[in-house]
Amino acid sequence: MTSPSHFDFIIIGNGLAGLQLALKLTSETCFDQKTIALIDPSDKSENDKTWSFWDEKPSAWHGITYKSWSKATIITNKRTTNLNLKPYTYKTIRAIDFYTQAKAQLNQKETVTFILENVTSVIEKNDVIVTTNKATYTASHVFDSRIPKDFTSENDNSISIIQHFKGWVIKTESDVFDDNEITMMDYRLKDGNQTTFTYVLPFSKREALVEFTYFTANTVEQSTYDTFIKSYIKEYLNINSYSIIETEAGQIPMTNYNFSKCNTSKITKIGTGGGWVKGSTGYSFKHTEKKVALIIENLKANKIPSQQLFRRKYKFYDTIFLKVLKDDNHKGEWIFENFYSKNSVQTMFRFLDEESSFKEELSIMLSLFSWTFIKAFFKTFTIHKKK
Repeated sequence: MTSPSHFDFIIIGNGLAGLQLALKLTSETCFDQKTIALIDPSDKSENDKTWSFWDEKPSAWHGITYKSWSKATIITNKRTTNLNLKPYTYKTIRAIDFYTQAKAQLNQKETVTFILENVTSVIEKNDVIVTTNKATYTASHVFDSRIPKDFTSENDNSISIIQHFKGWVIKTESDVFDDNEITMMDYRLKDGNQTTFTYVLPFSKREALVEFTYFTANTVEQSTYDTFIKSYIKEYLNINSYSIIETEAGQIPMTNYNFSKCNTSKITKIGTGGGWVKGSTGYSFKHTEKKVALIIENLKANKIPSQQLFRRKYKFYDTIFLKVLKDDNHKGEWIFENFYSKNSVQTMFRFLDEESSFKEELSIMLSLFSWTFIKAFFKTFTIHKKK
């Protein structure tokens, strides 16, 4: 039996967005007869990252949630802010658990085909032609998670910085961690006059992820992350004896780049390549879930899948934040200190989930009132008004 070369939908990239989209498509009866190909050079058999998010109730991912917490701490050089997250809980999912569950569910569907190949080109004609390193396929619609080439080459007015990080999962010989509380951001250990912080997720009393993170324009050598992680463990966690049982590293674009212009009636950019990462924070898990749901509703209504995926006012807020970080990178500590010390964490979560009221948004903006933000506000307002 020959393998099919035409599909109703081709999804390029079996990451968070691609697999969530495939799971949602195959869960809707109206798409039961639609054929779906997922193309990726990796079989996703390794734990290459963790995803964290907050939620008010058990989610669809409850069964693979690795750990959850109800308390968090923000530490700056001026103060420690203790946060009771209720009714929210902060949750972490290991990528390998997500990949394994998603693949198991999708492999039960006769309409789904996994293709282990590398996509080299996508051309839109009557159908969309997808060429890989081994074959050529066609589809009625393609969902593409690859970052657009213009994102790095185009000289436009967009603002971009990089959230880049490395983390060690360490194991200690005795009980040292409070596994009921995360350190969301600790700014005491810094790399010069830049926005850097340490993130600690205790999985048990003897095991935790310790991650050193930058919000900067440029990346650093791997050894630089290692130096800061090692220093934090010794100087701030007061741990001298431990083993490293796992590592992770990554780069997440934080940008106001207009990814929407890359969408057409037959090609939809998704995930990081579609601008689904929250520009001001780098969080993506919940935003991916929401945008997948919107795509499904658009498909059901025979609309272009990418229609109204973004809300303009939150793009505006993200741009103000990015403008400040780009021009005054050292302000990051001050920004997050005021975010969480002058607003309830529940308000902040609603704001970052893009579910806040105008009153809450105004309160957040006022908590960051300064000449730096005033300048960024009016520059951003002028740009948006011209569009």
